[in-house]
Amino acid sequence: MRAAVEGLGSPYSLAELLPTVFREDPFTVRFTAGWDEVVAPVATTLDCLDAYLDPWLAPEDFLVWLADRLGTGLDENWPLARKRAVTAHALRGHRTRGTGEGLRARLALATGGEVELHDSGGVHTSVRPETPFPDRTASGVVVRVTVEHEQDADPVELQALVRECLPAHVPCHLEVVRR
Repeated sequence: MRAAVEGLGSPYSLAELLPTVFREDPFTVRFTAGWDEVVAPVATTLDCLDAYLDPWLAPEDFLVWLADRLGTGLDENWPLARKRAVTAHALRGHRTRGTGEGLRARLALATGGEVELHDSGGVHTSVRPETPFPDRTASGVVVRVTVEHEQDADPVELQALVRECLPAHVPCHLEVVRR
């Protein structure tokens, strides 16, 4: 990735690491200078590794790889600031996955809009075996995402994101409201 940087010099010259007898030989100095150019991207990347692993500082092309390693997907049409925010939220998002808080935060990051959740709640239990289940009332979650009129919020992609964030057994209805 970084090999394409024009004129990138090496902070560590291989010639300086050689014994004096070789440092005084012009051919050896020229030969190691060629290797300096090859090794420069590796040395620079290792020197800046902490910046590569920080979603707020990583180069844009590396950010996509970093997000993938953290288990989150990025939409290529998103602005760079949103990509960085979603990647930075990835670890926290894994901890809160399957919760209302986690779904709300993930949808807000993905759309840039306001997210409302209406959960029917409730749990049915019985101390007697083979007790019939109660009538199916309106159970599940209603997710309402309010975005600005010009914002891109594809309901199909949002539905997939909601299914990814909610437990598999929870029915869900998604509404996208444009202001």
